[in-house]
Amino acid sequence: MELIESFFGVIGDLTWGWSLIPFLVILGLFFTLVTGFVQFTFFGRMFRVLLNKNQTANKNAISGREALLLSVGGRVGGGNIAGVAVAITLGGPGAVFWMWAVALVGMATSLVECSLAQLYKRKENGEFRGGPARTIIHGLGEDYRWLSYLYAICLIASFAIGFNAFQGNTVAGAAQDSMGIDRIWTGIVLAIITGFVVYGGIKRITKVSDVIVPIMAVGYVLIAIIVILLNITEIPAIFHSIIANAFGFEEVVGGGMGAALAQGLRRGLFSNEAGLGSAPNVAATADVTHPISQGITQSLSVFIDTILICSCTAFIILLGDVYVPGAENIDGVVLTQQSLVSHVGTWAQYYLTGAILLFSISSIIYNYYLGENALTFMSKSKKSLHALRIIVIAIVFIGAVAPGATAIFFFSDPMMGVLAIVNLLALLMLFPTLNRLLKDYKEQLKKGIEHPVFDPAKFSDLDIDHKAWKKK
Repeated sequence: MELIESFFGVIGDLTWGWSLIPFLVILGLFFTLVTGFVQFTFFGRMFRVLLNKNQTANKNAISGREALLLSVGGRVGGGNIAGVAVAITLGGPGAVFWMWAVALVGMATSLVECSLAQLYKRKENGEFRGGPARTIIHGLGEDYRWLSYLYAICLIASFAIGFNAFQGNTVAGAAQDSMGIDRIWTGIVLAIITGFVVYGGIKRITKVSDVIVPIMAVGYVLIAIIVILLNITEIPAIFHSIIANAFGFEEVVGGGMGAALAQGLRRGLFSNEAGLGSAPNVAATADVTHPISQGITQSLSVFIDTILICSCTAFIILLGDVYVPGAENIDGVVLTQQSLVSHVGTWAQYYLTGAILLFSISSIIYNYYLGENALTFMSKSKKSLHALRIIVIAIVFIGAVAPGATAIFFFSDPMMGVLAIVNLLALLMLFPTLNRLLKDYKEQLKKGIEHPVFDPAKFSDLDIDHKAWKKK
């Protein structure tokens, strides 16, 4: 076992340790510059999907809005509550600034990866399937099939298996600490909910997310707004502290600007997942008029996750008196929970537990779908799909009732590092194709076409599934 742990430790060091974070940031800056700052020029269009615009006429298909909310539900999880708290404790208030910065850059990366997933999606059994595994094989060719399989295996191992165990552990721990509910009861409830959703297929998954995600996001933002209003006079000082610490003018923790930069970038990238190749699996399910339109929509999910939800946690902590910079043995959930209680009273711990429950359920649903999508790329067997569903339900239950068991999923982060590297390399190789798509979209906008329509005939040299883009 030690040998295996050492092996995955080396993989983690070679990815997250020194290469992946700079690679993600530099590539995000490249995409931002070369695409003409798409995350800003298309910012207004991002919100149109919330009004159910920019969709095809197929009422039975998954809409761009449903795909957006499913991806938001996946990006927003325990990390937005616990992870942000840890980043601020270890990196100081300046970590928040670099978290914002990497999110703005990541919005461009998300547009690129999700637009390509839409372009190369396939229609299978009446549903759209896509994502980096399919993008690689149809965009780069059969010679890269091995790379697609490597990506799919890492996706299943990290998200469907490993991260779902941690989600179960997070919500069970919060319920036990705040309300004294035994872990086994939380595990049973989570397992039942998970089973109900995953056996309903992608339509049920998106419908559940369509209900859960707005409730959890709006509810969490509202409580943060209350905290901000109660401490409105402190806001200028908080912004000054964030900026001063971010650039080293004010040192709150050891390491100064370096600690703030490292913690902020790491938390931002882990949270919004831009460039990791996870969200494109969901983006490809939507029935939209043009690949770029779903790319624009998915940029919004990065904005919601980091600029909105993570910032809520940051202000709750920084405006309170519980936060201790540089503290050791930090429990991020407890810090956020205690900070919220200090603002509005003890009832807030139950409110936050409810938020964590919704965050975790939405993440479990999302993580499962990523695994299902990867599995259907490698195998069409219904037995293998059934086995995956059983495994995921069991993993969620085990993670909830036996917190120590989550230690065996030490491979999750290294596997995510591998799939991120694979995804980023594919994005670089396919960027000329993305530029063609973007040019087509912008030309239609210049002609006054409100909702540009993708014509596969203009891209006849590409391996596109014409059934997926058949005009309604």
